Order: sequence, then C-alpha cells, then structure tokens
Amino acid sequence: MIRRLDLGGRMLPRAAHWRGQPLAAVLFDLDGTLLDTAADIALALNRAVAEHGWTPVAEDEVRRMIGRGAPVLVQRAAAAQGRQIDDATHAAVLERFFHHYGALQEFDECAAQPYGGVAEALHRLHDAGLHVAVVTNKQQRFAIGLLQRLGLAGWVDLVVGGDTCERRKPNPQPLLFACESLHVTPAQALMVGDSVNDVLAARAAGIPVVCVPYGYNEGQDPRALPCDALVDTLADLPALLLRTAQPA
Repeated sequence: MIRRLDLGGRMLPRAAHWRGQPLAAVLFDLDGTLLDTAADIALALNRAVAEHGWTPVAEDEVRRMIGRGAPVLVQRAAAAQGRQIDDATHAAVLERFFHHYGALQEFDECAAQPYGGVAEALHRLHDAGLHVAVVTNKQQRFAIGLLQRLGLAGWVDLVVGGDTCERRKPNPQPLLFACESLHVTPAQALMVGDSVNDVLAARAAGIPVVCVPYGYNEGQDPRALPCDALVDTLADLPALLLRTAQPA
C-alpha cells in the first residue's frame, strides 16, 4: 500500500462530482490505463517460456493477452501455441515469469512509461483532495515498484494488486476492498480502466466506470465498451470531475 496521510480523517472534496453525485475516490487500473507496460511483460514472458522450449510470443500478441493477471497470461500464451500444459508446468512458467519481471526492475531494464496526461491527472486529482487508488491484477509489489520508479507514487493513496485479495478483476472484490480501505462507499467512487475486465468489475461493485480508448482491450474495440463515459486521455479526466455539479 502507498498512503500519503490518515485517510480516515479526510473530508470529501467539495468540488468533485460524477454526474451530480459527490465523488470521494478514483480507482485506476494500471496496465493499459496509467502505464504502457506491454514491452516489459512480453520480455519477461519470453524469457520465461524460452526456458521451457516454447516459441517466443510477439509483443503485439502479448498486448492482446494482457488483462486478467499473470496466471491467465501464461494460459493464453500456451493456448496461442496449441500447448496443453498441466498445473505443474503452468506454475513453473508463472514462477519464472515473476522472476524475470522482477529482474527488469531490479536491473533497471524497465521500459514502462506513463501514457500522456497521466501525471497531470493524478496530480490534479490528488491536489483536489480525492482519494486515488490503483486497482490492478499485477502483483502489488510490481505495481508499487513501477509507481515509485516513474515518480507517480506520491499521488497514490492505495495499491490493490492481484495478490491482495482472494479474487482478481473482473471479480468486484478488489474494488470493494479499495473502497473499504479508503473509507468510502462504492457510490462515492469512480473506476477508470481500459478493458471489459474493468467494466465488469465496476458494474458488479456498483461503481461507475470511465474508460480510455488505448491500452490492452483483449482484442475488443475499446470504443464499444459498455462504460459510462470515454476520455481520449487521462488529461481530460480532472475537468470532467472537478467542476461544479449541476442540479439534477
């Protein structure tokens, strides 16, 4: 977790609203929403599968496989090559993927970068008094490491990773855990993501959801996502939230 102050004592920001309703927290997906991490994920995956004699997976293919956590990524990589793998092989490849992904951070090989407008958006929402959380299927330690490495951690109160809760997105549990940890109700929160994975989790949690049209959409047209709104970049998000609410 990353916290900047005692969340229990914070007051709701007066000017933050979502469609006329007071807003207290914004929950962000990480991969494909805040950060472009596909090159790192592809590199770690290919180093892992090479140790098991698999064919390398092209980065553009990996981009379509990202979205439901590393265990599903390994399953999708195997399926793409027509491989039937048992539980032991899956666990072994997954362990090596985590090893190589962690090594990218340890040995300063990371290529991950924020998308345009991300730093500006997080900064403005933070300064407006909104709680900011990252809710990702990436392991928490990797997510925190990336946010710190890229200078974004100071604007994030909480990181919920794929290993924080029993279930990952699209299950709503991580989003509800974030709300509980931030002392806000789902009705006071907004989810921001890039895929149907995020939309399904938000819908099940009773949280409105805004999507970006870039990122990792699991092969789907991002502009067809059944979200509440679409923003071209996260630089557009603060203006959408930090304005005087109009009477219903």
